[in-house]
Amino acid sequence: MIEKIRNIGIIAHVDAGKTTTTERVLYFAGAKHRSGDVDSGNTTTDFDPLEAEKGITISSAAVTVEWEGHPITIIDTPGHVDFTAEVERSLRVLDGAVGVFCAVGGVEVQSETVWFQANKHNVPRIAFVNKMDRMGADFAATVEQIEQKLNANVALCAMPAGQSSEFAGVIDLVAMKYWWMDPTDPKHCKYELQEIPAAYKEEADMARERLLDVVSQTNDEVLTLLLEGQAVSEELLRRAIREGTLAMKFFPVLCGSAFQVHGVHLLLNSIIDYLPSPKDRPPVTGTVLKTKTQELRGPNPKEPFSALAFKTVSESHGDFVYTRIYSGTLVPGEMYLNSVTGKTERVSHVFRMFGARRDRLEKAEAGDIVALVGLKNTATGHTLCDTAKPVVLEEIRFPEPVISQALILDKDVDEARLAEALGKMVRDDPTLRCQTDQETKQLILSGMGELHLEVAVHKLQRDHRVKVTVGKPMVSYRQTLGRTVELEYRYVKQTGGRGQYAVIQLRFEPLSKEEREELELAAKEAGEKPDLNGLYFVNDIFGGAIPGEYVPAVEKGFREAARRGGKHGFQFVDMKCTLFDGKHHEVDSSQLAFQRAAEEAFLEAISRAGIVLLEPIMEVVVQAPGNYLGDLTRDVSRRRGEITHSELEKGRAVLQAYVPLACLFGYTSDLRNFTSGTASFSMEPSHYSPVKEELADLPKKNAGKDEASKSSKK
Repeated sequence: MIEKIRNIGIIAHVDAGKTTTTERVLYFAGAKHRSGDVDSGNTTTDFDPLEAEKGITISSAAVTVEWEGHPITIIDTPGHVDFTAEVERSLRVLDGAVGVFCAVGGVEVQSETVWFQANKHNVPRIAFVNKMDRMGADFAATVEQIEQKLNANVALCAMPAGQSSEFAGVIDLVAMKYWWMDPTDPKHCKYELQEIPAAYKEEADMARERLLDVVSQTNDEVLTLLLEGQAVSEELLRRAIREGTLAMKFFPVLCGSAFQVHGVHLLLNSIIDYLPSPKDRPPVTGTVLKTKTQELRGPNPKEPFSALAFKTVSESHGDFVYTRIYSGTLVPGEMYLNSVTGKTERVSHVFRMFGARRDRLEKAEAGDIVALVGLKNTATGHTLCDTAKPVVLEEIRFPEPVISQALILDKDVDEARLAEALGKMVRDDPTLRCQTDQETKQLILSGMGELHLEVAVHKLQRDHRVKVTVGKPMVSYRQTLGRTVELEYRYVKQTGGRGQYAVIQLRFEPLSKEEREELELAAKEAGEKPDLNGLYFVNDIFGGAIPGEYVPAVEKGFREAARRGGKHGFQFVDMKCTLFDGKHHEVDSSQLAFQRAAEEAFLEAISRAGIVLLEPIMEVVVQAPGNYLGDLTRDVSRRRGEITHSELEKGRAVLQAYVPLACLFGYTSDLRNFTSGTASFSMEPSHYSPVKEELADLPKKNAGKDEASKSSKK
């Protein structure tokens, strides 16, 4: 039954214990006979050899277990910011999530990122404070950070019995029992509910009162009982916690040590008790192709079929398309419409995934997350639907790449194989881009960070057997206009026969952050998608000075010229172009003439107004022993960084700063060297900021030719 299904994601900062938590859940639920370990490289969800080698999650992986008669599909997501697209597309299709927090590190940078990503998709969550057995674990401090940094209203449903070296187990504040684990059981599966030890009874009673207070603020029945001085039953409390969690009024907080399997039993129970089934989630909204009207599709196997492809994986024997089914039933061998491409697709096989293992299914229904085989033209974000009742579901939006590097090909590389390999990789990973620079002739690979590009090149060499080396990474700068400029541009060509005639008057304006946000809001209210690059076109023509059929050509010319980038070749952003007057010719005017006029007018505008070069700025958080704080501060300043916060806490230095991406190449090895390997850092894209051209790491015009020449000589 669909009411029993749980589709959840495990989200967190890198090294908070997501994969270990997933592994223990699989083991405890009986899906594995032996629990894997990240350090040993034998976990179920990190089955890629590179993941095992690096000890991190690179790609999200789906597994399904059953607990108390409830099928639970779990997607283990990466914690590294370079692979944020994996988190984004997973949260788009999940019903609930478990946020894992390290009891030592607390709420770290990527913890915040994924938490707010889940907020964007309105995904109800449970917080699991992990590693309670680690030296320096502090449950209260971590919960306080969850409240303050994440602006989250928490409901403590569990507390630790001791912490750090004194951690002995977990106290269930709903049942008011102590989860005692049998220390003689080698499988770590024997638990017994006991009375709360006397040493923790008073603290547990106080925590229970706080839990009731939080729940009573959202549930009248609990509030009434408390005001009347009556006891709140365990059944009522669980029901009230579920209602508050589904409405995202608060987030239940649990704790434990996944490595030692403490708290895993309670976590599984809480996933069933508090997180939603597909039926608890609102219907998905689709756009009807013919009428462009909105239509709701509920989680019902009998409704017309609709599903969203959220991930593709290219394999030698056939591509896998991970799909969330929102309504209807999917049967292998049937034809379905890809409403984005307009082409029909035949599904040959349907699989339920368990890491690298595939279990074939006879059908899949609303609420299921499955992998499909046989699709030829379906990519991430595409909608599959009933051919008789087609709809388009909202697509998945991904951040733009922030870093690039040149690929230098081995002299005997098969270009056809290279093109096919890059095509598959870019299709599978929407944050990966590949293009040939028209000026330098370099083959440029762009992504979300150095690690992201390193992994992409590794896959190119390992999976596709394409021999490449890499040149220096190049930053993806942006440009915008220096000031507002108005101009009239005449595009008049006469070479015999029909000529080309277009006269346009345009106003080009740079947009401030506030102006861009205002235009984005206006676009949303009008039912339109805000432009990712902040490019807006306004048609202000009155009286038919230019016929309506030529106006889209002017907009196309503006956008095409902005994409090509003029002087430096970088995309223009945050601009508004207003067409307010012009002239046309009854015979010689054409759409092409008006497009060319707009393109050349754009170049004239940036020549008059000048440009502002924008560089990507990263938010960097560094943690190291306290004695390195001075060195960290000096190093960040040397890299043109702006320090926003620094502190010493428990002998550890924490430094937050905004640093230009161009100044962060090689930071990992530099940081490791001057802190003797004791420091760690994370970074994520923050914003673009103006930079002087002499400070920018701009590519040399002949860099590609020089490197290719050196390579051929070798």
